[in-house]
Amino acid sequence: MFITFEGLDFSGKSTQVELFTDRLTREQHKVLVLRDPGGTAIGEKIRSILLDKRSLGMADMTELFLFSASRSQLVYEVIQPALERGVIVVCDRFYDSTTAYQGWGRNISLDAIRAINSAATSGLVPDITYFLDIPPVEIRKRMEEKNSLADRMESSGLAFYERVRDGYLRLAREEHQRFEILDGLRPIEEIHALVWERFLQEFGRRGQSRR
Repeated sequence: MFITFEGLDFSGKSTQVELFTDRLTREQHKVLVLRDPGGTAIGEKIRSILLDKRSLGMADMTELFLFSASRSQLVYEVIQPALERGVIVVCDRFYDSTTAYQGWGRNISLDAIRAINSAATSGLVPDITYFLDIPPVEIRKRMEEKNSLADRMESSGLAFYERVRDGYLRLAREEHQRFEILDGLRPIEEIHALVWERFLQEFGRRGQSRR
């Protein structure tokens, strides 16, 4: 199975990835945890460029192609081989981030993004996508609580994140069988319980055995 977690920055998705994969491990599942962009030597170099505030002059299309290049390497080098071995792959972000951030956020053609996403991933589609939904105004609040400095992507402004959130919600409606929308303002353990419940449903439906 291939499972992805999506959401705005500081939505809590990385926390949920950690809780979920820890539980998978305790339940004796073989699991591989990844992040996108990143996850390979090439991808991590690309990630550093994308998040570096010295890259503020980056063109929107350059940003799109860099994210897609990192993802293509991740699928080729890591994800597909792991899935072929029967490993449950859990990824912190995948191509839905590109559709939401570069498509809705940057206003790049959605048709172009869909074509690029498909080419970069060789048509790979997640089995479950958890979207942790928070209002964009929550981002600043959580950043201040953690005393966190904004990277290049996080410096894009409130209006940008409003568009990104709208894009995610539209994607979730269009692909409702794949997406699970979770209220990111709920307590962490409550969110985790919902994540686990959906996983068990999908795992049981597929009749997969532990390896």
